[in-house]
Amino acid sequence: MKITDIRFGMLRVPLKTPFKTALRTVDKVEDIVVMVHTDDGRVGYGEAPATAVITGDTHGSIVDAVRHYIAPRLIGQDIADLNRITKLVQGSMEKNTSAKAAVEIAVYDLWGQLYDAPLYKLLGGGDPVITTDITISVDYIDKMVADSVAAVERGFESLKIKVGKDIGVDIERVRAIYAAVEDRALLRLDANQGWTAKEAVYALHALEDAGVRLELVEQPVKARDLEGMRYVTERVHTPIMADESVFGPAEVMDLIRMRAADIINIKLMKTGGISNAIRIADIAGLYGVECMIGCMLESSISVAAAVHVAVAKSDVITKVDLDGPSLCAYDPVDGGVNFNESEISISEAPGLGIREIRGLEPL
Repeated sequence: MKITDIRFGMLRVPLKTPFKTALRTVDKVEDIVVMVHTDDGRVGYGEAPATAVITGDTHGSIVDAVRHYIAPRLIGQDIADLNRITKLVQGSMEKNTSAKAAVEIAVYDLWGQLYDAPLYKLLGGGDPVITTDITISVDYIDKMVADSVAAVERGFESLKIKVGKDIGVDIERVRAIYAAVEDRALLRLDANQGWTAKEAVYALHALEDAGVRLELVEQPVKARDLEGMRYVTERVHTPIMADESVFGPAEVMDLIRMRAADIINIKLMKTGGISNAIRIADIAGLYGVECMIGCMLESSISVAAAVHVAVAKSDVITKVDLDGPSLCAYDPVDGGVNFNESEISISEAPGLGIREIRGLEPL
Protein backbone atom coordinates (compact mmCIF):
# COMPACT_ATOMS: atom_id res chain seq x y z
CA MET A 1 0.00 0.00 0.00
CA LYS A 2 1.81 3.11 -1.27
CA ILE A 3 0.84 6.76 -1.04
CA THR A 4 -0.17 8.21 -4.41
CA ASP A 5 -1.86 11.51 -3.59
CA ILE A 6 -2.83 13.88 -0.78
CA ARG A 7 -5.98 15.98 -1.12
CA PHE A 8 -7.77 18.57 1.01
CA GLY A 9 -11.26 19.56 2.08
CA MET A 10 -12.85 22.14 4.36
CA LEU A 11 -15.23 20.95 7.07
CA ARG A 12 -17.63 23.46 8.66
CA VAL A 13 -19.82 22.35 11.56
CA PRO A 14 -21.74 24.80 13.81
CA LEU A 15 -21.38 24.50 17.57
CA LYS A 16 -24.40 24.05 19.83
CA THR A 17 -23.37 27.19 21.71
CA PRO A 18 -20.39 29.60 21.28
CA PHE A 19 -17.10 28.33 22.71
CA LYS A 20 -15.59 31.04 24.94
CA THR A 21 -12.20 31.01 26.67
CA ALA A 22 -9.76 33.61 27.99
CA LEU A 23 -8.17 33.57 24.52
CA ARG A 24 -11.03 33.51 22.00
CA THR A 25 -14.70 33.02 21.11
CA VAL A 26 -15.72 30.58 18.35
CA ASP A 27 -19.15 29.58 17.04
CA LYS A 28 -18.27 26.80 14.61
CA VAL A 29 -15.69 24.18 13.75
CA GLU A 30 -13.81 25.13 10.57
CA ASP A 31 -11.14 22.50 10.00
CA ILE A 32 -8.93 21.34 7.17
CA VAL A 33 -9.44 17.67 6.31
CA VAL A 34 -6.47 15.84 4.79
CA MET A 35 -7.12 12.75 2.66
CA VAL A 36 -4.17 10.46 1.90
CA HIS A 37 -4.82 8.19 -1.09
CA THR A 38 -3.04 4.92 -1.86
CA ASP A 39 -2.41 2.77 -4.92
CA ASP A 40 -4.99 0.19 -3.82
CA GLY A 41 -7.80 2.74 -3.68
CA ARG A 42 -7.92 3.27 0.07
CA VAL A 43 -8.15 6.65 1.79
CA GLY A 44 -6.87 7.73 5.20
CA TYR A 45 -8.45 10.72 6.90
CA GLY A 46 -6.86 13.39 9.08
CA GLU A 47 -7.98 16.78 10.33
CA ALA A 48 -6.49 20.04 11.60
CA PRO A 49 -8.14 23.11 13.13
CA ALA A 50 -6.69 26.59 12.64
CA THR A 51 -5.84 27.52 16.24
CA ALA A 52 -3.52 30.45 15.59
CA VAL A 53 -3.61 31.76 19.18
CA ILE A 54 -2.20 28.44 20.46
CA THR A 55 -0.33 26.56 17.74
CA GLY A 56 0.18 29.39 15.24
CA ASP A 57 -1.53 27.40 12.48
CA THR A 58 -4.03 28.98 10.07
CA HIS A 59 -6.10 27.34 7.32
CA GLY A 60 -3.72 28.65 4.69
CA SER A 61 -0.57 27.61 6.52
CA ILE A 62 -1.92 24.09 7.11
CA VAL A 63 -2.66 23.54 3.42
CA ASP A 64 0.61 25.10 2.28
CA ALA A 65 2.66 23.11 4.78
CA VAL A 66 1.15 19.82 3.66
CA ARG A 67 1.08 20.62 -0.06
CA HIS A 68 4.57 22.06 -0.43
CA TYR A 69 6.65 20.50 2.37
CA ILE A 70 5.08 17.28 3.66
CA ALA A 71 3.32 15.72 0.67
CA PRO A 72 6.35 15.73 -1.69
CA ARG A 73 8.23 13.61 0.86
CA LEU A 74 5.45 11.07 1.22
CA ILE A 75 4.38 10.30 -2.35
CA GLY A 76 5.49 6.75 -3.13
CA GLN A 77 6.12 5.80 0.50
CA ASP A 78 4.85 2.43 1.71
CA ILE A 79 2.33 2.65 4.57
CA ALA A 80 3.89 -0.45 6.14
CA ASP A 81 7.04 1.59 6.78
CA LEU A 82 5.27 3.67 9.42
CA ASN A 83 8.31 4.83 11.40
CA ARG A 84 9.98 6.12 8.25
CA ILE A 85 6.86 8.03 7.25
CA THR A 86 6.41 9.68 10.65
CA LYS A 87 10.08 10.67 10.63
CA LEU A 88 9.62 12.25 7.19
CA VAL A 89 6.54 14.14 8.42
CA GLN A 90 8.23 15.45 11.56
CA GLY A 91 11.43 16.38 9.70
CA SER A 92 9.68 18.15 6.85
CA MET A 93 9.74 21.58 8.50
CA GLU A 94 9.79 23.37 11.86
CA LYS A 95 6.61 23.98 13.90
CA ASN A 96 3.37 23.57 11.87
CA THR A 97 2.25 20.92 14.34
CA SER A 98 -1.40 20.85 13.27
CA ALA A 99 -0.49 20.24 9.64
CA LYS A 100 1.83 17.41 10.66
CA ALA A 101 -0.86 15.97 12.93
CA ALA A 102 -3.47 15.87 10.17
CA VAL A 103 -1.13 13.92 7.89
CA GLU A 104 0.02 11.54 10.61
CA ILE A 105 -3.57 10.79 11.62
CA ALA A 106 -4.42 9.90 8.01
CA VAL A 107 -1.32 7.70 7.72
CA TYR A 108 -2.10 5.86 10.98
CA ASP A 109 -5.67 5.39 9.70
CA LEU A 110 -4.23 3.68 6.60
CA TRP A 111 -1.83 1.64 8.74
CA GLY A 112 -4.79 0.19 10.60
CA GLN A 113 -6.55 -0.49 7.31
CA LEU A 114 -3.43 -2.23 5.99
CA TYR A 115 -3.49 -4.73 8.86
CA ASP A 116 -7.31 -4.87 9.02
CA ALA A 117 -7.42 -3.85 12.70
CA PRO A 118 -8.72 -0.86 14.67
CA LEU A 119 -5.83 1.48 15.42
CA TYR A 120 -5.96 1.10 19.21
CA LYS A 121 -5.22 -2.63 18.92
CA LEU A 122 -2.09 -1.98 16.87
CA LEU A 123 -0.99 0.64 19.42
CA GLY A 124 -1.28 -1.78 22.33
CA GLY A 125 -4.94 -2.62 22.93
CA GLY A 126 -7.15 -1.72 25.85
CA ASP A 127 -10.80 -1.23 26.78
CA PRO A 128 -12.44 0.47 23.77
CA VAL A 129 -14.84 2.51 25.92
CA ILE A 130 -13.76 5.72 27.70
CA THR A 131 -15.47 8.68 29.38
CA THR A 132 -14.86 12.35 28.63
CA ASP A 133 -15.57 15.58 30.44
CA ILE A 134 -17.36 18.53 28.82
CA THR A 135 -16.31 22.18 28.64
CA ILE A 136 -18.29 24.97 30.31
CA SER A 137 -17.42 28.18 28.45
CA VAL A 138 -16.65 31.50 30.14
CA ASP A 139 -19.89 33.48 30.54
CA TYR A 140 -22.09 35.18 33.11
CA ILE A 141 -22.14 33.27 36.39
CA ASP A 142 -25.82 32.30 36.13
CA LYS A 143 -25.29 31.01 32.59
CA MET A 144 -22.23 28.94 33.61
CA VAL A 145 -24.14 27.47 36.56
CA ALA A 146 -27.08 26.57 34.32
CA ASP A 147 -24.78 25.02 31.72
CA SER A 148 -23.00 23.01 34.43
CA VAL A 149 -26.22 21.66 35.91
CA ALA A 150 -27.50 20.77 32.43
CA ALA A 151 -24.25 18.90 31.67
CA VAL A 152 -24.54 16.88 34.88
CA GLU A 153 -28.13 16.03 34.05
CA ARG A 154 -26.93 14.78 30.64
CA GLY A 155 -24.61 12.33 32.43
CA PHE A 156 -21.27 14.14 32.46
CA GLU A 157 -19.33 13.38 35.64
CA SER A 158 -16.44 15.79 34.98
CA LEU A 159 -16.77 19.46 33.99
CA LYS A 160 -13.97 21.60 32.59
CA ILE A 161 -14.70 25.16 33.69
CA LYS A 162 -13.18 27.92 31.59
CA VAL A 163 -11.83 30.83 33.68
CA GLY A 164 -8.99 33.33 33.39
CA LYS A 165 -10.75 36.60 32.50
CA ASP A 166 -11.24 38.27 35.90
CA ILE A 167 -9.74 36.76 39.03
CA GLY A 168 -12.48 37.92 41.41
CA VAL A 169 -15.30 36.85 39.12
CA ASP A 170 -13.49 33.58 38.41
CA ILE A 171 -13.54 32.69 42.10
CA GLU A 172 -17.27 33.45 42.30
CA ARG A 173 -17.94 31.45 39.13
CA VAL A 174 -16.27 28.36 40.54
CA ARG A 175 -17.85 28.64 43.98
CA ALA A 176 -21.31 28.99 42.42
CA ILE A 177 -20.83 26.02 40.10
CA TYR A 178 -19.40 23.88 42.90
CA ALA A 179 -22.41 24.65 45.11
CA ALA A 180 -24.82 23.90 42.27
CA VAL A 181 -23.43 20.53 41.20
CA GLU A 182 -22.45 19.45 44.75
CA ASP A 183 -20.76 16.05 44.58
CA ARG A 184 -22.32 15.01 41.29
CA ALA A 185 -19.32 15.99 39.15
CA LEU A 186 -15.59 16.63 39.39
CA LEU A 187 -14.49 20.15 38.51
CA ARG A 188 -11.48 20.91 36.35
CA LEU A 189 -10.48 24.56 35.85
CA ASP A 190 -8.82 25.83 32.69
CA ALA A 191 -7.39 29.35 32.88
CA ASN A 192 -5.95 29.24 29.33
CA GLN A 193 -2.89 31.25 30.48
CA GLY A 194 -5.18 33.97 31.86
CA TRP A 195 -3.67 34.43 35.34
CA THR A 196 -0.32 35.49 36.70
CA ALA A 197 1.41 33.08 39.06
CA LYS A 198 0.47 35.14 42.12
CA GLU A 199 -3.13 35.48 40.95
CA ALA A 200 -3.34 31.73 40.49
CA VAL A 201 -2.05 31.05 44.00
CA TYR A 202 -4.45 33.65 45.43
CA ALA A 203 -7.44 32.19 43.58
CA LEU A 204 -6.67 28.59 44.44
CA HIS A 205 -6.03 29.36 48.10
CA ALA A 206 -9.35 31.22 48.21
CA LEU A 207 -11.16 28.26 46.69
CA GLU A 208 -9.37 25.67 48.83
CA ASP A 209 -10.09 27.68 51.99
CA ALA A 210 -13.76 27.86 50.97
CA GLY A 211 -13.89 24.07 50.80
CA VAL A 212 -14.03 23.86 47.02
CA ARG A 213 -12.36 20.63 45.90
CA LEU A 214 -10.94 20.72 42.39
CA GLU A 215 -9.60 17.77 40.42
CA LEU A 216 -7.01 19.97 38.69
CA VAL A 217 -6.22 23.41 37.28
CA GLU A 218 -5.01 23.64 33.70
CA GLN A 219 -2.42 26.12 32.44
CA PRO A 220 -2.92 28.93 34.97
CA VAL A 221 -0.04 31.08 33.59
CA LYS A 222 1.54 32.00 30.26
CA ALA A 223 2.85 29.07 28.21
CA ARG A 224 6.53 30.04 28.44
CA ASP A 225 6.42 30.86 32.14
CA LEU A 226 7.62 27.53 33.51
CA GLU A 227 8.99 29.27 36.60
CA GLY A 228 5.52 30.65 37.18
CA MET A 229 4.03 27.18 36.73
CA ARG A 230 6.45 25.80 39.29
CA TYR A 231 5.66 28.70 41.66
CA VAL A 232 1.97 27.77 41.57
CA THR A 233 2.54 24.01 41.75
CA GLU A 234 4.70 24.35 44.86
CA ARG A 235 2.19 26.53 46.72
CA VAL A 236 -1.21 24.90 46.25
CA HIS A 237 -2.74 21.52 47.07
CA THR A 238 -4.75 21.34 43.84
CA PRO A 239 -2.90 19.45 41.06
CA ILE A 240 -1.62 21.73 38.28
CA MET A 241 -1.69 20.61 34.65
CA ALA A 242 0.46 21.94 31.81
CA ASP A 243 -1.20 22.40 28.43
CA GLU A 244 0.14 25.20 26.20
CA SER A 245 3.50 24.90 28.01
CA VAL A 246 4.04 21.45 26.53
CA PHE A 247 4.04 20.67 22.81
CA GLY A 248 6.67 17.96 22.32
CA PRO A 249 8.76 15.37 24.17
CA ALA A 250 11.68 17.75 24.86
CA GLU A 251 9.37 20.22 26.64
CA VAL A 252 7.94 17.36 28.69
CA MET A 253 11.42 16.49 29.87
CA ASP A 254 12.08 20.12 30.87
CA LEU A 255 8.80 20.36 32.75
CA ILE A 256 9.38 17.09 34.61
CA ARG A 257 12.94 18.10 35.57
CA MET A 258 11.66 21.41 36.94
CA ARG A 259 8.68 19.76 38.66
CA ALA A 260 6.68 22.60 37.20
CA ALA A 261 3.40 20.69 36.94
CA ASP A 262 1.72 17.56 38.26
CA ILE A 263 -0.09 16.50 35.05
CA ILE A 264 0.58 16.87 31.31
CA ASN A 265 -2.11 17.52 28.72
CA ILE A 266 -1.40 15.74 25.42
CA LYS A 267 -3.05 17.14 22.30
CA LEU A 268 -2.32 15.76 18.85
CA MET A 269 -2.43 19.24 17.34
CA LYS A 270 0.38 20.32 19.66
CA THR A 271 2.50 17.19 19.38
CA GLY A 272 2.37 17.06 15.59
CA GLY A 273 0.44 13.80 15.59
CA ILE A 274 0.29 10.36 17.10
CA SER A 275 3.99 9.43 17.10
CA ASN A 276 5.04 12.21 19.49
CA ALA A 277 1.90 11.78 21.59
CA ILE A 278 2.99 8.20 22.26
CA ARG A 279 6.52 9.36 23.09
CA ILE A 280 5.17 11.88 25.59
CA ALA A 281 2.99 9.25 27.25
CA ASP A 282 5.97 6.88 27.49
CA ILE A 283 8.21 9.58 29.01
CA ALA A 284 5.54 10.57 31.52
CA GLY A 285 4.99 6.93 32.40
CA LEU A 286 8.68 6.47 33.18
CA TYR A 287 8.51 9.29 35.72
CA GLY A 288 5.12 8.36 37.15
CA VAL A 289 3.47 11.52 35.80
CA GLU A 290 -0.21 11.31 34.84
CA CYS A 291 -1.47 12.62 31.50
CA MET A 292 -4.72 13.92 30.14
CA ILE A 293 -5.56 13.70 26.44
CA GLY A 294 -7.37 16.70 25.04
CA CYS A 295 -8.39 18.33 21.78
CA MET A 296 -8.86 21.71 20.17
CA LEU A 297 -12.15 22.56 18.44
CA GLU A 298 -12.09 19.44 16.29
CA SER A 299 -14.70 17.14 14.80
CA SER A 300 -14.84 13.40 15.33
CA ILE A 301 -12.20 12.80 12.61
CA SER A 302 -9.10 13.82 14.54
CA VAL A 303 -10.70 13.32 17.95
CA ALA A 304 -11.19 9.67 16.94
CA ALA A 305 -7.42 9.35 16.61
CA ALA A 306 -6.98 10.79 20.11
CA VAL A 307 -9.50 8.27 21.44
CA HIS A 308 -7.47 5.39 20.00
CA VAL A 309 -4.32 6.77 21.65
CA ALA A 310 -6.13 7.24 24.97
CA VAL A 311 -7.33 3.64 25.00
CA ALA A 312 -3.94 2.21 24.06
CA LYS A 313 -2.11 4.35 26.66
CA SER A 314 -4.71 4.24 29.43
CA ASP A 315 -2.08 3.28 32.02
CA VAL A 316 -0.66 6.81 31.71
CA ILE A 317 -3.52 8.77 30.14
CA THR A 318 -5.87 8.71 33.10
CA LYS A 319 -8.01 11.74 32.21
CA VAL A 320 -9.94 12.45 29.01
CA ASP A 321 -11.00 15.82 27.59
CA LEU A 322 -12.28 14.87 24.14
CA ASP A 323 -15.55 16.76 24.05
CA GLY A 324 -15.11 18.42 20.64
CA PRO A 325 -17.74 16.25 18.93
CA SER A 326 -20.16 16.74 21.85
CA LEU A 327 -19.94 20.52 21.37
CA CYS A 328 -20.86 20.24 17.67
CA ALA A 329 -24.47 20.61 16.49
CA TYR A 330 -24.11 17.31 14.59
CA ASP A 331 -21.50 14.68 13.71
CA PRO A 332 -20.51 14.86 10.02
CA VAL A 333 -18.72 11.51 10.14
CA ASP A 334 -20.24 8.16 9.25
CA GLY A 335 -18.48 5.27 10.96
CA GLY A 336 -15.48 5.25 13.25
CA VAL A 337 -15.71 6.22 16.89
CA ASN A 338 -19.12 6.68 18.51
CA PHE A 339 -19.52 9.82 20.62
CA ASN A 340 -22.55 9.52 22.90
CA GLU A 341 -22.47 12.41 25.38
CA SER A 342 -19.84 11.46 27.99
CA GLU A 343 -19.30 7.91 26.68
CA ILE A 344 -16.97 7.31 23.75
CA SER A 345 -16.66 3.86 22.18
CA ILE A 346 -14.54 2.46 19.37
CA SER A 347 -15.89 0.11 16.72
CA GLU A 348 -13.92 -2.86 15.43
CA ALA A 349 -13.58 -1.29 11.97
CA PRO A 350 -9.99 -1.08 10.59
CA GLY A 351 -7.97 2.06 11.23
CA LEU A 352 -10.19 4.91 12.39
CA GLY A 353 -13.21 3.24 10.78
CA ILE A 354 -14.36 6.35 8.90
CA ARG A 355 -16.64 5.51 5.96
CA GLU A 356 -17.82 8.95 4.86
CA ILE A 357 -17.58 12.64 5.79
CA ARG A 358 -20.72 14.60 4.99
CA GLY A 359 -20.62 18.23 3.85
CA LEU A 360 -16.91 18.25 2.98
CA GLU A 361 -15.98 21.12 0.66
CA PRO A 362 -13.14 20.27 -1.78
CA LEU A 363 -10.13 22.60 -1.74
